[in-house]
Amino acid sequence: MPSLSCELLKEILLDDFMLTHPIFLAPDKFQQVLLQQFSSEGKQGEGWPGWDGAERKLAVLTVAFRYLDTYRDLLQEEGDRSNTFPKELYLCAVQELSRFPELVEDVLKLQRWTEILHSPAEEDKESRKKQVRPLFRHFRRIDACLQPREAFRGSDEIFCRVYTPDHSYVTIRSRLSCRVGEILALVKEKLQYSEDQPTQPANLILVAVTSSGEKAVFRPSDEAVFTTLGVNTHLFACEPAELESLIPLPEEIHWSPGDSKLHDMSAEEVANQLVVFDWELFSCVHEVEFVCYVFHGEQARWRPLNLELILQRCSEVQHWVATEILQCQSLPKRIQLLRKFIKIAALCKQQQDLLSFLALVLGLDNPAVSRLRLTWEGLPGKFRKQFQQFESIADPSRNHKSYRDLLASLRAPLIPFTPLLLKDLTFLHESCKTFHGELVNFEKMHKVAEMVRSIRRYRSTQLVMEAEPSPSHLQTKAYVRQLQVIDNQNLLFEMSSKLEPKDM
Repeated sequence: MPSLSCELLKEILLDDFMLTHPIFLAPDKFQQVLLQQFSSEGKQGEGWPGWDGAERKLAVLTVAFRYLDTYRDLLQEEGDRSNTFPKELYLCAVQELSRFPELVEDVLKLQRWTEILHSPAEEDKESRKKQVRPLFRHFRRIDACLQPREAFRGSDEIFCRVYTPDHSYVTIRSRLSCRVGEILALVKEKLQYSEDQPTQPANLILVAVTSSGEKAVFRPSDEAVFTTLGVNTHLFACEPAELESLIPLPEEIHWSPGDSKLHDMSAEEVANQLVVFDWELFSCVHEVEFVCYVFHGEQARWRPLNLELILQRCSEVQHWVATEILQCQSLPKRIQLLRKFIKIAALCKQQQDLLSFLALVLGLDNPAVSRLRLTWEGLPGKFRKQFQQFESIADPSRNHKSYRDLLASLRAPLIPFTPLLLKDLTFLHESCKTFHGELVNFEKMHKVAEMVRSIRRYRSTQLVMEAEPSPSHLQTKAYVRQLQVIDNQNLLFEMSSKLEPKDM
């Protein structure tokens, strides 16, 4: 039993280090350290007392294999940049075989790793070139939207519209990870051949414009900006002098009342589609993306593309609730929508999708919705009571105790409320030093790794939906995956006030 505990402890420490080392040791530097330690003879006094040469080299290879296994997808994405590491380690190990024949199995494993990180990646890239990956709100296609969501990689190509100050646009095809300077070069090339653009723009800047008119100017060196855009945020290319004249697209400023398609859909079908889509998105997020997202200022090498998209989805669902209710002009139908959303939230909670569950609750708690006194008074008592219970779970008091109690009572598969997980990681990062002098704060490292391991536990069992698809299955699926929302809070308040003026 003591030896088992010792092995378990070593496994936890190794896992801690693998999940968190980018915080305090850049991956390139880490690879160099592994190569140096493998080649070193390990004399006494160098931190390896009692270890002979073979033991030392086998230990280094154990760490290297864990590193390759943990970061496999991310390293494949980098191509030749990362392939040099297993090749170099393999060549070093081959040279040591005559002295240490016990390395033979690990040498063969290293050879397989060089193949894994090279050949399949090239085949994968070729297959991915044939398809254009749809983002949530930027040049999406219905046929692509209906396909199961796969993890995004920086090399994936997407179509995206980039607007000009007069709201005309050019469509560019770009790598997801490309720099802003590359995007602007593509835009300039398109504008050069545009009949609507008689003169070639001189000095373009790329600007994100939200539906409320807020602007953010990107630097030419910024990368992978597409996944950072808000729900109804669009990219504009303009000259610096035109920055102040940029305004949101007309469809983002104006709204038209109408009946919701939700009236013709069952709550069960909508909830099922929300859960399935959330699970696809959550499954695409590499666990290390959580570390990269929070610690991006400290030597982060990989962009959390898929994590940024699931956060976008959370915001989208919240605004979808408010949009559907506030566009509905009929009071009886508005009450029906309120009931349906509460029922959908209950079904999401029942299926352990806490992401959509809390997003729905927060959407119903939007001030523009919660002020609709006549609408809420028309809600049957049992629904009001049920929603109060949901609000108590969303209550942030006592460090979100109600939510955490619920989460602790669930078993995999489940989808957590991702924003709170990131909030916990951020608090841990800001409240604890990464280093004590020149020494790594291992207590912080362990706590961060424990949070990341919780994500692994949530996904340790595959989600299986057994519901029979209805005739309207594809229609509901397309609707849920392409939600049309208003995310301008001022506009939502304006809509709310027209439905139920303050003096009513």
